[in-house]
Amino acid sequence: MTKKLIVIGAGMATGRMLETLVEAAADYDITLINGEPRGNYNRIMLSPVLSGEKTYAEIVTHDDAWYADNAITTRFGCLVQAVDRAAKTVTLTTGEVLAYDKLVFGTGSNPFMIPLPGHDLDGVIAYRDLEDTEQMMGLGPDHKCVVIGGGLLGLEAAAGMAARGVDVTVVHIMGHLMERQLDEAAGYLLRKALVDKGITVKCSANSKEILGEDGHVRALLLDDGTELPCDLLVMAVGIRPSVKLAQDAGLAVGRGIHVDDQMLTSDADVLAVGECVEHDGAIFGLVAPLYDQAKVAAKTLMGEADAFVQKELSTKLKVTGCDLFSAGDFADGERREDIVFRDPARGVYRRLVLQNNVVIGAVMYGDTADSNWFFGLIRDKTDIAEMRETLIFGPAYQGGTPLDPLAAVAALPRDAEICGCNGICKGQIEDAIAAGASDLGAIKATTKASASCGTCTGLVEQVLAVTLGDEFVIPAAASMCGCTDMTHEDVRRMIKSQRLTSMPAVWQECGWKTPDGCHSCRPALNFYLLADWPLEYQDDPQSRFINERKHANIQKDGTYSVVPRMWGGITTPKELRAIADAADKYMVPTVKVTGGQRIDLLGVKGEDLPAIWKDLNDAGMVSGYAYSKGLRTVKTCVGTDHCRFGTQDSTGLGIKLEQTLHGAWTPHKLKLAVSGCPRNCAEATCKDIGVVCVDSGYQISIGGAAGMDVKETELLCQVPTEDDAILVIKAVTQLYRENAKYLDRIYKWMAKVGLEWIKERVEADRDALVERFELSQTIYRHDPWAEHVQKQAERYQPLANLILEAAE
Repeated sequence: MTKKLIVIGAGMATGRMLETLVEAAADYDITLINGEPRGNYNRIMLSPVLSGEKTYAEIVTHDDAWYADNAITTRFGCLVQAVDRAAKTVTLTTGEVLAYDKLVFGTGSNPFMIPLPGHDLDGVIAYRDLEDTEQMMGLGPDHKCVVIGGGLLGLEAAAGMAARGVDVTVVHIMGHLMERQLDEAAGYLLRKALVDKGITVKCSANSKEILGEDGHVRALLLDDGTELPCDLLVMAVGIRPSVKLAQDAGLAVGRGIHVDDQMLTSDADVLAVGECVEHDGAIFGLVAPLYDQAKVAAKTLMGEADAFVQKELSTKLKVTGCDLFSAGDFADGERREDIVFRDPARGVYRRLVLQNNVVIGAVMYGDTADSNWFFGLIRDKTDIAEMRETLIFGPAYQGGTPLDPLAAVAALPRDAEICGCNGICKGQIEDAIAAGASDLGAIKATTKASASCGTCTGLVEQVLAVTLGDEFVIPAAASMCGCTDMTHEDVRRMIKSQRLTSMPAVWQECGWKTPDGCHSCRPALNFYLLADWPLEYQDDPQSRFINERKHANIQKDGTYSVVPRMWGGITTPKELRAIADAADKYMVPTVKVTGGQRIDLLGVKGEDLPAIWKDLNDAGMVSGYAYSKGLRTVKTCVGTDHCRFGTQDSTGLGIKLEQTLHGAWTPHKLKLAVSGCPRNCAEATCKDIGVVCVDSGYQISIGGAAGMDVKETELLCQVPTEDDAILVIKAVTQLYRENAKYLDRIYKWMAKVGLEWIKERVEADRDALVERFELSQTIYRHDPWAEHVQKQAERYQPLANLILEAAE
């Protein structure tokens, strides 16, 4: 008979336990209860959500469809009021009473709030869940935030808000940051890196009172009298296991809910996993032991033998782009020796603590590539006497000659953790490979290793290489150019996360090999910087291609083409006369109608460009940007104005779209079309963005192409109104601007990230994307022709005849 299992709490530990039960087809009728109005998600990844690198949808581990497919009943947004162990029932705050055969506590932990005067003011929060994250995301560049706590969580909160332009101050009572994981030297380097990113850090600072005004926080008062103004105050000073519900139910508790090696509580039908438990006097906050607990709990529920064993743990972290590692005991003590290595130029620091020729502790900052090897030495208590002289340099320098770079990975035991975000060890990856996974994508799909923050991707690929041998070749990511080993994606992540707002800053922080870039990287960097930091970055014309510098397309004979903007393909007799007059006046040899419903004047001399632009400007015409990596045209049909089949005003919408997108720079050229009915006379289904009008509204599709590649668009969404259509198109254009590789058309970008991801982001972040697009357009929605006519016309004149001058 199927037994009833109730799980309280949808955290990472219970999520992994449910996965194990589902994979084993365990015979349970499962009900999952969670106080948050949602299911399992990866809390470790809330920081990238805060900084804007990820969305909530990207960190969900189990969505509604997963629960439905696996017949798991959910009660989200509900709290458990009481557990009656004698009756084996759980009572919810809604009044519903649920019976169970087995019960699992996964109640997690509660953030500790320092009981300072004013801690109950509005605007004083912890950093624990999505609601806290969203409240922090609500702050803008004109706001101030104080974070109390210089541990990992506090620094992630500070870094995420700083990435959004918030003025952040970190207040820490200890002498250096992250004192539980780092020694003073590494803490200094971390503090320096934070300060360089614009975050104010105050160590050895004691908080005295939270000051308010009209019931809302306004400042933090330190005991030395300093006031730190703030619109939001975040306390990130630690967590405590959530035990009250278990305690009220009569279970044995200490600091956490007492469990044995099988994760059983003092009641044989009640288990507990995660941050709420206490095992042999220890409580847990890192994900690796929680996943071990989840596996053991699942085995116990299925009647299989297994035991939870506490292991030596290491901490490998990335804080604001800085790699950190610590393991073992690195406190000062008798008969202990230190080996220290510093590389100031690279910002690298390593410290090993030895006792009796055994490494007992390690701290690393800036370069943690060898951390797994050092952790193995600590865990295995390896005698390092014979490699003492070269130990600090890592495994490649042992034995007098450099080792095979894969040797250290091959030597790792099966239980060595590879993916910290998802608690995946080397053995699980090896098992997945044995079951047929042969590339990184398959490993991500089957084990989730490398599927979250991506830091472990290289290590996962090395495990693949070691296991498969010659069958697997570690893919070499194409670097941006010869100036750097970093990919476009790496550089763009650095620009965002490190708030790099100039080319020199990118060259310095990303270690460019050349003093000032090259013809390949400069245009890409120029676009990334202006797209990500429109207010801070000044567009660099010298980093653009010749067409964009001249605001006209150069032809094979050195002349140029001039294409004035015709909004939505509509023109007037006045504009046509101005074009004809300009063609006559400047002896334009070819006048051609383009496929994008524009008129192209071909063969204009370079020195005539300002003059012809002025004549066209005088007739009310502006640059058509036919030369740009930006909006080219919005092609339209006549819609309801004249067509018997038109369902909406396609011409009017096309004009509005072209006017709002005019001037926006994008990774590649951007072409749109609006068709007034499904007959699709404007050919909207082969454009980068296409709109097909129907009786019920507007079908918006993306990812078309009609050049060297021919692609039909795919449906993004259907909206009921013209205003909705414009907002969605602004949002998807900004998403493309912020995430695509330079010179990738939308269809290539879509192939990399997936249409579903684009849909989710546009739906979830539409308003924010539109806001950022409009902010950028305050800088770039203008006519460069008029600007150059007024200020730079002399640039277009030919150089003097130096030979003639010398002769004279």
